[in-house]
Amino acid sequence: MKIDWAALGSVFGVSLVVTVALVGLFTLGIVGLSKKESATRAGGSATLAVSGAYLCFALCTAAVAYGIFLIVA
Repeated sequence: MKIDWAALGSVFGVSLVVTVALVGLFTLGIVGLSKKESATRAGGSATLAVSGAYLCFALCTAAVAYGIFLIVA
């Protein structure tokens, strides 16, 4: 049995980058929703922060759905 170390390293690298990007995107969504809370307490509007948060969550959902598609297909 021979292991293709280059392919294994490539899969590891791509998985690491995608995981960090997905966690970062989700974190931006959480931060956007927390800005909404602080703006509401201050009496302002945070529509841009909320829209950005929902966009981040939609991109996370799309990335997870694409990953599931790749597994199933």
